[in-house]
Amino acid sequence: MRALTEGCYLKTFTAWCNSHLRKAGTQIENIEEDFRNGLKLMLLLEVISGERLPKPDKGKMRFHKIANVNKALDYISSKGVKLVSIGAEEIVDGNVKMTLGMIWTIILRFAIQDISVEETSAKEGLLLWCQRKTAPYRNVNVQNFHISWKDGLALCALIHRHRPDLIDYSKLRKDDPIGNLNTAFEVAEKYLDIPKMLDAEDIVNTPKPDEKAIMTYVSCFYHAFAGAEQAETAANRICKVLAVNQENERLMEEYEKLASELLEWIRRTIPWLENRVAEQTMRAMQQKLEDFRDYRRVHKPPRVQEKCQLEINFNTLQTKLRLSNRPAFMPSEGKMVSDIANAWKGLEQVEKGYEEWLLTEIRRLERLDHLAEKFKQKCGLHESWTTGKEHLLSQKDYETASLMEIRALMRKHEAFESDLAAHQDRVEQIAAIAQELNELDYHDAASVNTRCQGICDQWDNLGTLTQKRRDALERVEKLWETIDQLYLEFAKRAAPFNNWMDGAMEDLQDMFIVHSIEEIQSLITAHDQFKATLPEADKERIAIMGIQNEITKIAQTYGIKLVGVNPYTVLSPQDITNKWEAVKQLVPLRDQMLQEEVARQQANERLRRSFAAQANIIGPWIQTKMEEIGHVSVDIAGSLEEQMNNLKQYEQNIINYKSNIDKLEGDHQLIQEALIFDNKHTNYTMEHIRVGWEQLLTTIARTINEVENQILTRDAKGISQEQLNEFRASFNHFDRRNGMMDPDDFRACLISMGYDLGEVEFARIMTLVDPNNTGVVTFQAFIDFMTRETAETDTAEQVMASFKILASDKPYITMEELRRELPPEQAEYCISRMTKYVGPEAAPGALDYISFSSALYGESDL
Repeated sequence: MRALTEGCYLKTFTAWCNSHLRKAGTQIENIEEDFRNGLKLMLLLEVISGERLPKPDKGKMRFHKIANVNKALDYISSKGVKLVSIGAEEIVDGNVKMTLGMIWTIILRFAIQDISVEETSAKEGLLLWCQRKTAPYRNVNVQNFHISWKDGLALCALIHRHRPDLIDYSKLRKDDPIGNLNTAFEVAEKYLDIPKMLDAEDIVNTPKPDEKAIMTYVSCFYHAFAGAEQAETAANRICKVLAVNQENERLMEEYEKLASELLEWIRRTIPWLENRVAEQTMRAMQQKLEDFRDYRRVHKPPRVQEKCQLEINFNTLQTKLRLSNRPAFMPSEGKMVSDIANAWKGLEQVEKGYEEWLLTEIRRLERLDHLAEKFKQKCGLHESWTTGKEHLLSQKDYETASLMEIRALMRKHEAFESDLAAHQDRVEQIAAIAQELNELDYHDAASVNTRCQGICDQWDNLGTLTQKRRDALERVEKLWETIDQLYLEFAKRAAPFNNWMDGAMEDLQDMFIVHSIEEIQSLITAHDQFKATLPEADKERIAIMGIQNEITKIAQTYGIKLVGVNPYTVLSPQDITNKWEAVKQLVPLRDQMLQEEVARQQANERLRRSFAAQANIIGPWIQTKMEEIGHVSVDIAGSLEEQMNNLKQYEQNIINYKSNIDKLEGDHQLIQEALIFDNKHTNYTMEHIRVGWEQLLTTIARTINEVENQILTRDAKGISQEQLNEFRASFNHFDRRNGMMDPDDFRACLISMGYDLGEVEFARIMTLVDPNNTGVVTFQAFIDFMTRETAETDTAEQVMASFKILASDKPYITMEELRRELPPEQAEYCISRMTKYVGPEAAPGALDYISFSSALYGESDL
């Protein structure tokens, strides 16, 4: 197999060399012998390069031959070709392997290397050229330079594509490879001046034909048909222009779709955030707060990313349109970037007060629940006390009472009046609580008002009845002469003591709500002060019980039979004893309740300190990163790629920092669940951190996009890194607005760079760099202006000229010509958008490529 391969090389390379040497009137017969003296080798290089080599040595000695071969090899090396293990001695000695390797190196350098299709390598470019030329032909599928050529149809297709008059391709058969190959060889040698370099039998009978031999022979076809490349270049230009146009249309449609979806989401979200209708229960309001947290953490962040991506896509699209000399993209009405920014601003304005309103409503409902429970408790105590009082005051028992009984009734009434006065404060408290419930818009205010009004009406009635009974008793008071002072004293002292115990029990059972350790400490201090009064109260209890003991003692001493109860009061010694025991039992319960609240407030304080410790680190970190990103975006040291890498590292560091934000969110949720509304340990709120974080993400994304657009502009316009750094230095010198220049600063910058500006010229330049009349010049607009005048861009005239080449200088083009010269996708794109040509001698189906080319650079409505 190796011998067969060398034989194939010898024949192919010999034929290739002779195809060039015969231009100088000579040829070789034996490739390993005829190049040994170096003379024909130098002649071959002069023919194929068109350059003169150094004068050869005429001697026939070995060193003369080596010198000539070295001159040839030195010339090959001067063309950038590395000769690995090929020396003059091996060529002079007739080493076949080295000689063939040298000839293959020459073929690669002078016949194949310069072949380039769409910036591919030489081999790939030649393969791509073959694929494009043979694509329309049946039974041809060129994928390599060996088995794809065995049936001969690929060679015949190449010839037919450029010279259809030489071969009738429709008569060729895939099952006749030798016939197909010989047909191609004979036609190429006879009409294309391409010598026969291969044997059909060798190609067909070899499982895998030699790649180098096939490439050498096929490269001759490429050079033979080089004249036809003008049409292919024109087609490539059109394909490039159409591809840019199609990509721009896709980006426009994507922008419109994304903008519509984002605006619709904002439209649906704003009414929800504007709804300030409060719920009537704490549970319902807490659910609203939980829904808002889900909105902030789950629903809004993807929309923030979409908004940022929308701006990036818009900037990238406008950059591509400028670079491709297309008109700027104008979104549909209401879908401009500014429209979306305004809608987003409206969303954030509505959102700003929503959480604060929720927390205020929760505090209000908490206060309402506390007041409503306190109102019910006090009303219950008061209504319990007033039960039967109206009936008692309405009795006329004094009309049939004895003197002693009258006197007893009078004293009893005095005690009642004392008791009534003591309850005045409770009635006022009930009225005050009801008024506060109304002011706070309590949902069940109607029932509260009804109950409060009933208590007030009853209280007024009790006052009226009390006064009437006193007047009646005083009218008959002169009839009574004696009164039992001990009963009276007991009643007078027992009633206020009983009221004091009622108040003490009420205070000990009173509910409280605090939000700090200081407030609970204040309650503990008040409770300690109350406990300090218990010894004095106990003395009063003992004194009151002593009065009753004295009554009993007198009755026993004087043989008085006590019938019934104390006529001056309904309180009994047992009542006093029972209430006193109840007060003593409530004191330790109050102690426990206060200590539990102390523990809860201490836990709340730990939550505050934990949140503050993290927020005081995260807040400055976000600010530092914002400043660092600003420094990177204006730094001219290093290339744009280095700036991009730095920004990508910043972006990754920021993304990695997200776990700290999430942890802080968790602590914030615990604080809200604990109903903690202030934190004196930090000036940062969760909203500050969220807004700063979103601004940081948006800033790094925008900065990366700006650098990407600068790279895109640099590569498309051919700007060097030094030029870009010079532009950046000039821009930074006059930049006083962090990435933007005022018109006056822009004028000064241009003057400093050598521009001689009049008012009219400067006004023209401002329409280029600030088409939307925003009053500022961005760095991207500055770069576009500095490169626009000299950059090489496609124009409508160039596209028209390219179509004219494809149409053979006709003012119109046919569908057949488009499908033959352009790839299927681009051909159908043109056919679907070109209008019918109207003109003299127009062929059937003629299309107007002139109006089509103009439209590409017009309104961009294709």
